[in-house]
Amino acid sequence: MDKIKLVVVGPGLIGKKHIDLILAHPRCELAAIVAPKTDENLDIARELNVDVYSDLDAVFKAANIDGVIISSPNIFHVQQAAKCILNNIPVLVEKPIAHTYEEGLMLMNLVDTHKAKLLVGHHRTYSSIIKTAQKIIQDGRLGSIVSVMGSALFYKPDQYFLDGPWRSQPGGGPILINLIHEIGNLRALCGEISSVQAMASNKIRSYPVEDTVAVNFCFESGALGVFLLSDTASSARSWEQTAGENPAYPRYEDEDCYTVSGTNGSLAIPSMRLKYFSNDEERSWWKPFKQEQIVYRQCDPIWEQLNHFIKVIEGLEEPRVTAFDGLQNLKIIEAIYKSAELGKLISI
Repeated sequence: MDKIKLVVVGPGLIGKKHIDLILAHPRCELAAIVAPKTDENLDIARELNVDVYSDLDAVFKAANIDGVIISSPNIFHVQQAAKCILNNIPVLVEKPIAHTYEEGLMLMNLVDTHKAKLLVGHHRTYSSIIKTAQKIIQDGRLGSIVSVMGSALFYKPDQYFLDGPWRSQPGGGPILINLIHEIGNLRALCGEISSVQAMASNKIRSYPVEDTVAVNFCFESGALGVFLLSDTASSARSWEQTAGENPAYPRYEDEDCYTVSGTNGSLAIPSMRLKYFSNDEERSWWKPFKQEQIVYRQCDPIWEQLNHFIKVIEGLEEPRVTAFDGLQNLKIIEAIYKSAELGKLISI
């Protein structure tokens, strides 16, 4: 079977992860990278024994490729994805789909017009944790969903901002960089979000960008949610430090980052501790819950995303995270920014 020839645009932090997985995958071949021809990027290309191109147009002229993975800075996502669409090349574009909702809407319309194969890189969609939690909820084991409590609390070191000074400026903070992942998870677990209310602070680092945020959510189902986000909190209550999907982070199995509660029970995620009442018993805070430890098979969701992208390229599957999904996540993020700025409830 012929190998799938892939190009990675932007060999940065997540770009290097995509490259490693492509090199490890028996069905894939790294055809080229696209990046500015700096000494660092030229060294990367030499080490990988591939060509480095300064733009996608040059790649399309020089190489026969099957797909493109875009992991460049956010501001380039729409322009680069559009080039792939117009050249009929399947594309996986990292989150966020665009740097503004308006730009993302233009890209979604282009996808629809050309019936293009575009996948947005919200990789937690492929997490076995999320899939298992979805099944428990959809099977009705929690009853009607009442609420979700979530957190993404972690401490980013000073070097993180020295390596990327743009991260200390508006648009580089944890709302867009980190919370957009959580929005995808919350929508997967509890359905569409109808309104948000947010407060933001930059008191700890005093950068012109937020470092701590509190958000209230209202879901279309009527369920409510609360979420705490901070990149300056010495806490383990984040997906990265509890899910164990990325070995780069220490794991704390005694911590959770979500609790979904319904009329019949609650599920702590990712420890997957289920507390519930039997259908034939009275529900009361005076009565003890039945308890169950849900078992699931751990996987690397970015690896699973690559497997899915291969099938999208081959026409065997439709994109699981569509341009609409990516755009909806971005729309909610922009509503959170607006709510924090105006101090009011914002409808989606």
